[in-house]
Amino acid sequence: MPGPTSISMRSYWRLLRNNRNFRRLWIAQVVSETGDWFYMVALYAMLLEFTGRAEVLGIAFVLQVLPQALTGPIAGVINDHFSRKRVMVFTDIARFLIISCVLFIRSASQVWMIYPLLFIETVMWGLFEPARNSVIPNVVSEEDVIVANTVSSTTWSVNLFLGAALGGIAAVWLGRDLTITLDVMTFLVSAWLIAGMKFQEPHLQGLEHIRLRDAINFAPMLDGFRYIARQPRMLTTVLVKAGMGLSGASWVLFPILGRQVFPIFRAGFTTEKAALAGISALMAARGLGSALGPALGAPWAQQNFRRLRYGIFLGFLASAAGYWALAFTHTAWIAYLEIIGSHAGSAVVWVFSTTLLQLMSEDKFRGRLFSAELACCTITLAATSFAAGYALDRGVALNTVLFCTGLIIAVPWLLWGAVGLKKD
Repeated sequence: MPGPTSISMRSYWRLLRNNRNFRRLWIAQVVSETGDWFYMVALYAMLLEFTGRAEVLGIAFVLQVLPQALTGPIAGVINDHFSRKRVMVFTDIARFLIISCVLFIRSASQVWMIYPLLFIETVMWGLFEPARNSVIPNVVSEEDVIVANTVSSTTWSVNLFLGAALGGIAAVWLGRDLTITLDVMTFLVSAWLIAGMKFQEPHLQGLEHIRLRDAINFAPMLDGFRYIARQPRMLTTVLVKAGMGLSGASWVLFPILGRQVFPIFRAGFTTEKAALAGISALMAARGLGSALGPALGAPWAQQNFRRLRYGIFLGFLASAAGYWALAFTHTAWIAYLEIIGSHAGSAVVWVFSTTLLQLMSEDKFRGRLFSAELACCTITLAATSFAAGYALDRGVALNTVLFCTGLIIAVPWLLWGAVGLKKD
């Protein structure tokens, strides 16, 4: 078996240059996710403008993540019994149609329309993401798995950094409608790129003809759960992202911070434009941190199981500490640094846990494995984001919610230290 690839900028470039399939998957990710962050900044600013309530942000975020938990097990069965490439193309086209409908929301009385649209769009994402994670080991060699995961995670983070920064600029200068239209078009580009990929899908070999109604057959799903439960190491690793999901309050807290504490005023900026700029800056800091974490951590960890597990421990600690510090900060540039540090830790947790699962799992179970992992994560994301919005609208101080977020993230840090770092 080949040894693990040394992780560096050279290895990233080699993978993208030499692997056509991964290159197309990566470009699709760049295009689609950058558009998503354009859309997120515009959407959250629109909801705050129309309602002024933090709880509405919490509800919107719940609808962007909770359906993933509800559809996760079925998504796993679908991705283990149908072509994962076709699943990705179908969901991209569906999201093009769904997000286009957001353009019809013109006033506070129509805000209710966003809720079913977000729900359906998230169901499609819940099908897409396990498919994308599952095909990576099919389009790269085993020794390149962590390189591919680091590229993907760093790309997500850079996309967040660029998308949030440019999305704020676009929303301020080009207007909300054009910003959302740009996002809509990215789904078509992504679908075209993925449709052009050519690779083997081993999980389809030997399968009998599968009908759509078989997707709601719970026997394969239960097989997947049994597969995870039989391996304690795998079970604890599947639950890592659920621990990281406890930072979901940030999706409510950052728009409020950008609007109330760190707005960016420039000549000619209205209050709404200053709030948009403030939200964009905070989200960009999050993206920058998420890019730096794996880029710095992966060369050290490589595919060493012990280091990957220890990196998760340090990542949880950095994430919790960042929120504790942010609770007492009133200077924008210090807040940006704290967010960068916190989300560098979060991204390390995300990438290292994904790599561990990919290295530990069999291909035929991988779709259900990542769907179960995503479902666990989205439950905690939804719960903490809604709780944060609910608390803020009922008078709990913003710095108190920030500090409590750090305390909650410290729980999986302690648990992983007790369980995840045990020697085999």
